[in-house]
This record gives sequence, structure tokens and C-alpha cells, in this order.
Amino acid sequence: MTKIAILGANGRLGRVVAKAFIDAGYDVRTITRSGKVPGELKGATAVAGDALDREGLIHATQGVDIIFNGLNPIYTDWGKCLPMAENVMAACHANGTLHLFPGTVYNYGSPMPAVISEDTPSHPTTQKGRIRCAMEELFRREAEAGRVRTILLRAGDFFGGTGSGSWFDLVVAAKINKGVYTAPGPVDLVHEWAYLPDFAVGFVALARNLDKLGFYEALNFPGHAVTDLQIKAAAEKAVGRPLKMTSMPWWVLRAGSPFVAMWREIVSMSYLRFEPHQLASARLEGIIGAIPHTPLDQAVIEALEDIGIATVNGLAKAA
Repeated sequence: MTKIAILGANGRLGRVVAKAFIDAGYDVRTITRSGKVPGELKGATAVAGDALDREGLIHATQGVDIIFNGLNPIYTDWGKCLPMAENVMAACHANGTLHLFPGTVYNYGSPMPAVISEDTPSHPTTQKGRIRCAMEELFRREAEAGRVRTILLRAGDFFGGTGSGSWFDLVVAAKINKGVYTAPGPVDLVHEWAYLPDFAVGFVALARNLDKLGFYEALNFPGHAVTDLQIKAAAEKAVGRPLKMTSMPWWVLRAGSPFVAMWREIVSMSYLRFEPHQLASARLEGIIGAIPHTPLDQAVIEALEDIGIATVNGLAKAA
């Protein structure tokens, strides 16, 4: 049985990816600082490990075939990203493991390309974008030197899965129980979203098709390229009532950003909410077959239920 270690297993992405690999029959090891398995991951084995402790991480990942790198420090602490990435490369090299990594659209900067393909050049214009590009360059160098094989799958903003911390639960759906939908940007602007269960299954599919992949691959995951008007319509179907449309008060964050570190970081990436963009892939379908894609209406139902918002679908099941 193929063994995979999930780094960042306490995070929203890590939990969803771990579950997808468990469901696919993999031997899953969760690596967390506490050494405890997140409650919903029945069947996983827990091992304690800290991504900032290189030797400890090497020890925690011994014996696995794949490392999924779901590490993601809080928005105000991205100085840890590159040191963590270097330690993950050391662990992969020491243990001879494949490295799976979730990419972002931060690499492309502002102005954002309307359509981002695998051939679109990086052009970071923010510190976070530059950090992401540096991480990917590290992975590429390690692959070109024959030390670590990396398969990167790039996605847009996450929604779905339990937990908090995404634009969907913190902004878009934050007031739906009060009958309000909050748009983070222009309501008719196309924005790239990734429904996490689909994204996770995409990684499983890549792991099953390694013979079709090179030693370094950076692939796009086309998810839901939709507007807030479309998501609002899906949310209204889900909850069975009309929702009032409001806009995120960016002026408050901009005014407070000199004094609040988190607001400053969010404002630095605000161009993503005002510049249309979507991901396209010329290769992914040819490698894994049909790209996992839950229809928007169903994905929104499940994403709302994941964060505790009652839906018509859920009420019907209860009845």
C-alpha cells in the first residue's frame, strides 16, 4: 500500500486531502506538531513533527512514498514559508519521496492575466507572490538536480471543507444566516475558485498517473471561474430564500491597515478581488482524465453545510 504523509493536516486543505487519500485506499500519516489525528480522519496514523525542525521532519516522514506539503503559515507570518519549504525538500531528499504541492495564483501579480495557462509567465508584484515564486524555484532546482520530484497543482481561492479561514466563510457567507451575501469585489467579475474536495481528488488522480508526468510538473486546476452573482444565485437556491447583496467595506481595511497587521496583508492582495482571472489547463485532463468538478449549485450547498449554515437540502434530508 502506498504511504503518504500529510503536512499541515490540521489545516483545512490538509484535512480534505488526507481524507481523499484515505478514501482512495492509501496509507495516510498525518504530521502535526501535536502528533494527534484530526477527528474526522479515521484510519490515519498520527506522527508528531514540526516543519521548522529539519531533522525532526526527516524522522517523521521516514518510510513514506509521498509527502503532501499543505503547510501554510498565517497570513502575517509568511517569513516561515521558505524555511519550511527548504526543510520539506530535505525530508523528501533524505527519504526518497515524491513531493506534492498546492500552487496559488499569487505568482502572476497585478495586472492579473484574464486567463492563466501553464505557460503564463510569473510576474509577482507583492511580497507573498515573490515568496511563492521563490518556493517554486526551489522545487524546480531540486528536481532539475535529480534530488526531489515535485508535482504542483495550482488553484484559485478555496471553498468547501470544514474549518475557517477562507474568503468564502469569512466574507462571502459570513452573514448568510442574516439574509446577506457579501461580495468581496465587483459582483460581475470572474474569479477563480477551487472546491476543495474536487482539488483533493485531483491530487489523488495525479498520484495514480505518475507514469505520465515528468520530474517537475506545474499544472493548473480549473475549478469554478464564476462571478459573485452566480455564487449568490447558488446560495439563494441552497438556503431557499433571496439574499441581500452587500459589498465588503474595503475602505475600513485600507484605513486601518497601518495599524492592523492582518488587514495590511489582506489589502496587499486586494487586487485579486478587482481583476478578473481564471485558470486553464492544456494538460491536466490528458493526464488524469475528467477533471473533478462538482456542479456549482451542489458545491455551494455542501460548502454552506460544512460551515454550519442550514440548507434546503439538509432540511429535506432531516425530514
